[in-house]
Amino acid sequence: MIKSIKALFIVASITALSACGWHFQNGTLIPQELRTLAFESSDPYSEMSVAMRNQLQANNVQLVNSTQGIPVLRINKFRTNDEVASVFKRGREAEKVLMLEVEASIRLANGESHPITAKVNRTFFDNSRAALAKSAERDVIWNDMREQAARQLITKMVALEKQVKNK
Repeated sequence: MIKSIKALFIVASITALSACGWHFQNGTLIPQELRTLAFESSDPYSEMSVAMRNQLQANNVQLVNSTQGIPVLRINKFRTNDEVASVFKRGREAEKVLMLEVEASIRLANGESHPITAKVNRTFFDNSRAALAKSAERDVIWNDMREQAARQLITKMVALEKQVKNK
């Protein structure tokens, strides 16, 4: 009886949410001034640049060539690092902390340039018995970290635009 009531409640909730037009929307927080911008990077084909471009497009930002009067997002530098967090009894690495730091700048349409940064840290268990799985898992973690850093930069870019408007 309780299971059927729970199932009925879940179905009713899903139906109500889909019927009222409530949906997750990407890019609704991005102001109109930043919906069209130019993206620059010293290496436009690096994994970080690709992740940033994908996140911008996922948030309905139109990327155009750099011209006067259009905001420009530039990735100035990104650094990756890993440090040993713990060791096994025999002195081998057991766990690592993976770090990604991205330095970028946003030049607004009025010519003002503002630096923004994003830092992402993750722990990674370094299992020496599964070398191939370890490598694949590490790549997945790095890709996820780049996506998270790109989302952080977009959030900071939106917050910066709102701060500039309030001045």
